[in-house]
Amino acid sequence: MLAMKWGETVRTGLVWLALWLLPVAALLIALGPNDVFSHIATFFSTMAIVTFGGAYAVLAYVAQQAVENYGWLEPKEMLDGLGMAETTPGPLIMVLQLVGFLGAYRDPGGLSPLTAGTLGGLLATWVTFVPCFLWIFLGAPFIEQLRGNAAVAAALSAITAAVVGVALNLAVWFALHTLFRKTRSVAAGPFRFDAPVLASIDPAALVLSLGAAYSIFMTRAGVITTLLATSAAGLAIFGFGAIR
Repeated sequence: MLAMKWGETVRTGLVWLALWLLPVAALLIALGPNDVFSHIATFFSTMAIVTFGGAYAVLAYVAQQAVENYGWLEPKEMLDGLGMAETTPGPLIMVLQLVGFLGAYRDPGGLSPLTAGTLGGLLATWVTFVPCFLWIFLGAPFIEQLRGNAAVAAALSAITAAVVGVALNLAVWFALHTLFRKTRSVAAGPFRFDAPVLASIDPAALVLSLGAAYSIFMTRAGVITTLLATSAAGLAIFGFGAIR
């Protein structure tokens, strides 16, 4: 029975590895490693391997790499993508489609920008989700055994603790780029971070942020009520220019 389980696992792994890696290899061979589609394929494949802890942990890595390393989009555009994804009933991670779309849209090569962007979004989705199915199908036959493994349980606890810090990093990154129109990169030894330019503070964003925090923590109004109220206030402020 155990041999049969391992045999099925190996066959399943080979199928999903082929679905994942063959398109990536084809792009690298056909277009070269410096093409935008090759970058999208390898970057999101790497992300699917090295990131743990759900969408907020993943987006911390994606936001910094896509904005600062590849230059596919601006911080404000990443914020817009996050806001758009939060309003949909689908998974938050679908914001990666926007990243892939904009990356290819702005470097379309011989394609039209819209065609390149559409293909970039589809490619980002494919290499993000196919590895997820690989890990699920590989681990599913052994999940009951893993639950009772003390070493695995300890490792997962450590990962969970680390994810809290990663999610906090994402919150700080988004807060800086929401509240301040400009930031500057600061290096301190092995550390590098974005520091806000205080003169560039956005008063409207500050008012909305403080209002949302007051609503959530002081009045206990609830997420839905707070979201509706801040959305209406945002429309009034940014749509009609009450504060800018």
